[in-house]
Amino acid sequence: MTRTLCSELPAAHAAGNSSATVEGWIHRRRQLSGVTFVIVRDRSGVAQVVATESAVREQISWLPEETVVRVAGGVIANGKAPGGIEIIDPVITPLGPPAAVPPVELWRPALKATLPTVLDHAALTWRHPARRAVWQIAAASMAGFRQHLDSAGFTEVTTPKIVEQSAESGANVFTLDYFGAPAYLAQSPQLYKQMLTGVFERVYEVGPVFRAEPHDTARHLAEYVSLDVEFGFIADHRDVLSVLRDTLAAMLERVRATAGTAVESIGAQLPSVPEQIPVLHFTEALEVVGAPPEEPDLAPEHERALGKWALREFGSDFLAVEGYPAAKRPFYTHPQPTDPRWTNSFDLLFRGLELVTGGQRLHNHADYLHALTTRGEDPARYTAYLEAMSGGMPPHGGFAIGLERWVSRLVEVDNIRWSTLFPRDLHRLSP
Repeated sequence: MTRTLCSELPAAHAAGNSSATVEGWIHRRRQLSGVTFVIVRDRSGVAQVVATESAVREQISWLPEETVVRVAGGVIANGKAPGGIEIIDPVITPLGPPAAVPPVELWRPALKATLPTVLDHAALTWRHPARRAVWQIAAASMAGFRQHLDSAGFTEVTTPKIVEQSAESGANVFTLDYFGAPAYLAQSPQLYKQMLTGVFERVYEVGPVFRAEPHDTARHLAEYVSLDVEFGFIADHRDVLSVLRDTLAAMLERVRATAGTAVESIGAQLPSVPEQIPVLHFTEALEVVGAPPEEPDLAPEHERALGKWALREFGSDFLAVEGYPAAKRPFYTHPQPTDPRWTNSFDLLFRGLELVTGGQRLHNHADYLHALTTRGEDPARYTAYLEAMSGGMPPHGGFAIGLERWVSRLVEVDNIRWSTLFPRDLHRLSP
């Protein structure tokens, strides 16, 4: 008999089907004096199974939660059952041996476990519906990201994750032995996506990046998923911010359309992206938070304060801070034309946390040689990159969104690891 997903049972019953077969995990058993209720879980949701025959009830008694089963039976309406439908007179066929007792009770509505326990047993704790909902939101976000950029004429690319040079930024790197030569795990696809802008004009990538930063905080990971965008023929960084705004709106639209049930199940409050994201210059941002004017960067407490300020002043969960000091930005960042101390770059804050870094890049070969030598860098280390810049590059720019940070702020958890499938950090290399 064809398998029916749990969420499809109401429609199947409405269409006149009097029986159905579901396959999934035993989510919960409840044995009463004359009846046993079994909740079966599959990727779409749950279904209630009612057993009254003694032999079937005995069988269920030795099939613990998380055992994988096939259940075939009659389908009837019951307003108290999930979806208003239940399966009666079941024939239950185990599709594997009885499951071991899970380390946490996955049938409970809330996952009653500490973060270390959840992470230590991630292969099982991700089965909890509230945990699955978090990643359903992440998956919908990635789908919305791709869908929007595809429709805007971007080409998806994949760039190397093993690279020959340490980085284009100050973050620490993971070193490895590449057939006897030193190599590194890529901190970013930045240099490659710029080179490919000279090929395809508009590119994006969804892939892992690696940062060997010794941060043991609630907002940092050693490996995360980066949603990268780069495109040509821009006027300045405001064009980049405009594309970012539309991309975030499309991601949220896809989340609402395909993961609305997941959002509702965990009580997440999705934001609205304003038509015009409010923008502050870096110097103005320092004034708002009462920081000294010589401060070179925004601290986490500054970001939180600015998030509250933007919500109060503009009703916006988003705030762009532009014009970061040139000394704190990578060599490829375009200076602010009116004052080269500042840059045509920005950070986008989302609910008081830096989510995106973006901006305009240099595109003239001579400017790159000057920027590198001024910083004491050897241009010879960037031969392929500089070759692209010498071959005719349009004014261009881009941005990168950290997926796990995005999701953690969407669902408003206190640690980015709650929104990471298998986190890698200063202490964790398993599972």
